[in-house]
Amino acid sequence: MDDDVVSPRYGAWTGINAEFFLWIEERLAGISPVGHTPLGVDRQILVLAVPALGALVAEPLFVLVDSAVVGHLGTAPLAGLALASTILITVIGLCVFLAYATTAAVARRLGSGDRTGALQLGVDGMWLALGLGAVLAVGTWLAAPWLVGTLGASDEVATQAVTYLRWSAPGLPGMLLVLASTGALRGLLDTRTPLVVASLGALGNAILNILLVYGVGMGIAGSGLGTAVAQVAMGIALSVVVVRGARQVGAALRPAAGGILANARAGTPLLVRTLSLRLAILLTVVVATSLGPVPLAAHQVVSAVWGLAAFALDALAIAAQALVGHALGATDVPLVRALLRRTLQWGVGAGALLGLVLGGLAWLYVPLFTSSDSVQHTAAAALVVAGVTMPMAGWTFVLDGVLIGAGDGRFLAWAGIGTFLVYVPCALAVQHDDAGLTWLWAAFAGVFMLARAVTTGLRARGTRWMITGA
Repeated sequence: MDDDVVSPRYGAWTGINAEFFLWIEERLAGISPVGHTPLGVDRQILVLAVPALGALVAEPLFVLVDSAVVGHLGTAPLAGLALASTILITVIGLCVFLAYATTAAVARRLGSGDRTGALQLGVDGMWLALGLGAVLAVGTWLAAPWLVGTLGASDEVATQAVTYLRWSAPGLPGMLLVLASTGALRGLLDTRTPLVVASLGALGNAILNILLVYGVGMGIAGSGLGTAVAQVAMGIALSVVVVRGARQVGAALRPAAGGILANARAGTPLLVRTLSLRLAILLTVVVATSLGPVPLAAHQVVSAVWGLAAFALDALAIAAQALVGHALGATDVPLVRALLRRTLQWGVGAGALLGLVLGGLAWLYVPLFTSSDSVQHTAAAALVVAGVTMPMAGWTFVLDGVLIGAGDGRFLAWAGIGTFLVYVPCALAVQHDDAGLTWLWAAFAGVFMLARAVTTGLRARGTRWMITGA
């Protein structure tokens, strides 16, 4: 590509935008061509955030394609897919610390000028992902009947779910490798390569699903196998990129026990933080279920729209992770402050724009999800609340990214536990009436997000999280 650059220091494998790549090299040499001006910082943010957004959107296409293909097999296979995918998404979601911890560590080491050490951390993170993925794959395959049984499915649906879960379980090492290698590449300020691989992976998954489900006649098993193959291929492709870069700078490729344990220790607080978020989401679903079929159906619409909007804000958080980690490694505190201020402005601004769409246009797009008037009314009312709180969500997501990039995982773990405990009584206090779902989303998007915004905001005002150097 025209904007790729061959660097004698990093090689051609990174895929970083040429202009931004030049900025990185000159900063490492002590020169700052863009300085700390808003325009220069904006450029850095967008170069990372836009491809990151594309990769985030490409990944959910796996579930979408599987649903579309399996849906034509009948109701039981589709219901089984819903249960199995819920289990897999939970397992993979809890392992997202592999990406977050690796991004922060690699970016900080790169900022300090230690390219070899940065790539060594990336390799160690990938070994951790491979080992953890193998354990989870075996555990998921063996425990599939029990895991599905805990969700209370009928025998016919449970059979389909177990089949999909067991055929897709071998893809877990590949998916965790994707997380770790993507984290390493983000730390190296490369979000374009994960975008390309995610897009090709989604396309390959679609082709394999159609071929195996209908061409070979494997049914839902073919969908699970196709997804597993695509995930393993993506993991290999991204690993090759990181390994090639590691070899260029002389980083060791063999597993190092010390490095793997260091990655595990760094990721444990982020695992706790992620678990607290998952528990909050699970509690929200439980309360929505208790409200009745109409509120539950409406909640599915609201959560799907909320999740889509969150991708845009997550892209800004990813940019904040990489840039803040790099600036702290370079001991450039003024740049850290500039990045904090500017990414927060982007987060709030993007949140306000998304909020206008979510709440202001809800009555236009909600009918696309359901033809039920009662579900439409309930969902639209809750979406207005979600829209109003979206700027605060943008603030919160970005601050999360900043503190993750700074390696402040221990604080985020305790803050996650505390904010979840604040949310529990608010969620349980929701009344079972016509406005129940609206109040539930006021509790989740309002109280829970406000608690996260306050705790992370107070932390960011101080300096204890700004530990500079490698």
